[in-house]
Amino acid sequence: MKSLRRWLSSTALLVSAALIAVACAGSTGGGETIRIGSKDFTEQLILGEIYALVLEDAGYQVERKLNLGGTPVAQAALESGEIDLYPEYTGTGLLTVLKAPADSDPEAVFETVSSQYKERFNLVWLAPAPMNNTQALAMTQEKSQELGITTISDFAEQASDLVLIGPPEFEVREDGLPGLKAAYGNFELASYKAVDPGLRYQGLVDGEADVAVAFGTDGEISAFDLVILEDDQQLFPPYQVAPVVRQELLNTMPEVQGILDDLSPVITDEVMQSLNYQVTGEAREPEEVAQDFLVEYGWLPEDAAE
Repeated sequence: MKSLRRWLSSTALLVSAALIAVACAGSTGGGETIRIGSKDFTEQLILGEIYALVLEDAGYQVERKLNLGGTPVAQAALESGEIDLYPEYTGTGLLTVLKAPADSDPEAVFETVSSQYKERFNLVWLAPAPMNNTQALAMTQEKSQELGITTISDFAEQASDLVLIGPPEFEVREDGLPGLKAAYGNFELASYKAVDPGLRYQGLVDGEADVAVAFGTDGEISAFDLVILEDDQQLFPPYQVAPVVRQELLNTMPEVQGILDDLSPVITDEVMQSLNYQVTGEAREPEEVAQDFLVEYGWLPEDAAE
């Protein structure tokens, strides 16, 4: 009888220990791994690393699946469950994924993507950052003053004499050249110079083009003191960034939402421009830049950067 009681007591202790372990695991992401993806350009790599480092510091196991490709690839990976979350832009979600009409109201755009992603894909948009990586057109100060171009309407009027440099997809994107022509008149350029995104600004400052396709958080805008042409017809929608997350992940790890929501407010245009330029202009690695940023803002301990 004593042996039976000892056996029952030992079994009870083991069960209790197992339950406690499960409970503790549930509060730190359990034994499951959060798979974080990103698209294939500098800003996305930095943001993917930021998300990964913050969640790792909170006790979660993270697998990085960064540099996946463009929007269709990242969206497909999220829908299929290959990844659990990745940084996406509200304007991209609106135009490229949902194929919805353009809208210049940030709150309305976020409401549309938030509700439609939940309804159609069971995906959740977390809190967007204040940064706005909207598409834009940029010129050097000298060329802008020489030609008297300060708005996109000015650009469209002189387009037949201008060379525009930008990534290949800008020629076909809904908010690229087709959208510009629809909003600003069916103009024709002298030529469009399609280049790798990392070569746009060097081509502009070297005089290979008159105007460059830009994005609001590109570090080169401030580094080269460029002029951003006013989008006077309000073609480009807002491109605030936010983590888009599978609902299944939040069902099992609800704390993830609070962690990433708390992070979003510090990611401003100025912060993102600086982080991007540290990679594109100073040849630092995205993970190193992300880690230093999180240490500076108190999200990681000081010794994390050593």
